[in-house]
Amino acid sequence: MNKAAVLQEIEKRGVRFVNLWFTDIAGIVKSVSVPASRIESVIDNGLHFDGSSVEGFSRVAESDMVLRPDLTTFAVLPWDAPEERTARLICSVETINGEAFIGDPRNALIRVLRRAEDIGFRLKTGMELEFFLFRRHGDAGVLPLTPLDDASYFDQSDDEAERLRRKMVSTLIELGIQVDSSHNEIGAGQHEIDFTYHGALVSADNVTTARVALRTIAQRHGVYCTFMPRPSASLPGSGMHTHQSLHDSATDANIFVDAGHEYGLSETAQHFLAGQLAHARAMTAILAPLVNSYKRLSISFEAPKYVTWAHVNRAGEAMIRVPHIAPGREAHTRIEIRCPDSSANPYLATAVMLAAGLDGIEQRTPLPEAFEGSLLRQDRSRLRQLSTLPTSLGEALNALMQDDVIMEALGPFISDRYMALKEQELEDYNRQITAWELDYYLSRF
Repeated sequence: MNKAAVLQEIEKRGVRFVNLWFTDIAGIVKSVSVPASRIESVIDNGLHFDGSSVEGFSRVAESDMVLRPDLTTFAVLPWDAPEERTARLICSVETINGEAFIGDPRNALIRVLRRAEDIGFRLKTGMELEFFLFRRHGDAGVLPLTPLDDASYFDQSDDEAERLRRKMVSTLIELGIQVDSSHNEIGAGQHEIDFTYHGALVSADNVTTARVALRTIAQRHGVYCTFMPRPSASLPGSGMHTHQSLHDSATDANIFVDAGHEYGLSETAQHFLAGQLAHARAMTAILAPLVNSYKRLSISFEAPKYVTWAHVNRAGEAMIRVPHIAPGREAHTRIEIRCPDSSANPYLATAVMLAAGLDGIEQRTPLPEAFEGSLLRQDRSRLRQLSTLPTSLGEALNALMQDDVIMEALGPFISDRYMALKEQELEDYNRQITAWELDYYLSRF
């Protein structure tokens, strides 16, 4: 899409409004709507806005910013009535001097992607987005939580939830997002949608769009959709497993491929994987960004616990899995990182994963031994030698503060404000007295 194509599409489809999307550092989508008659000026000049109230953006004294739309992201939102037909453009944020704003998560990812391009690499990713669907109880809201369905892993069904998920997938396709598959997950009311492999920026844009689209479609059907990592102790957690591979920026050849290696991984792939393991604990503060994320990690069904990798790891404790690749399909060689959850900001998550992998390549970090099978059945003395993922947001933030590579990937502006935001979130949580504490302690002490 270029300017002429966007303007032509707006006229042809009778678009009345264009929403300009961007995200704060937590990954929450923000939007400014303009009449379609204004969009040519916005394309040419950007749109000035006040960023002082956007989470993590700037101080009031530095609030003037500019939204610069990425024309390749133009899409018509399929859920609005024809008389209010609305399109959207995803934007990067600039300063009034025309420089990329260092507090914009999308710019943070673009910066790391360009660094990879400079050494001949292009990152491709495929994300698997898990979420829950709960019934609404009229004006009473969504509590108590009641899953929309009772299906389990890969169950075949033709119920309300299945029909709603088909509507969700159809909506994503209308938005230009390619979907590989969708299915019931292990938990009641839990579902997964897997996105087609793309360049990393497109994948991050797609996940950002999908979270808005799925919640919108659910709401319009009287259903509550959530990407909260673990909304109930009686249900498993929702992850965002991410498949990754590096490709030659000139030929697009998959650089991870080495058919002669035991696991099919090239030397570059091994160092990339080793880099992610080396920076795993710090990355977790971005990949699992909520207090609630740690009710999933190491605890929930198939959520990873150990900073290690495997081909076969049925119990799910390994942080990274290397999928088996059938002969003749070596071009699909990739690694799957399993600790991100569905609440993560996809721009920041991808930026830190790439930065960690690139550091592994640059430092030629050696790849440790794989742990196959169920780690729980391994020799306990070997297990004790393994590092584990953080078990709390506080532990993850401490690891992040001490990791220069991951902090640099975020940049000083985002890292400073991200730490402040999450430390405040943790402090607010720690002030709470939970029902469990009252039930367990009140009559005993």
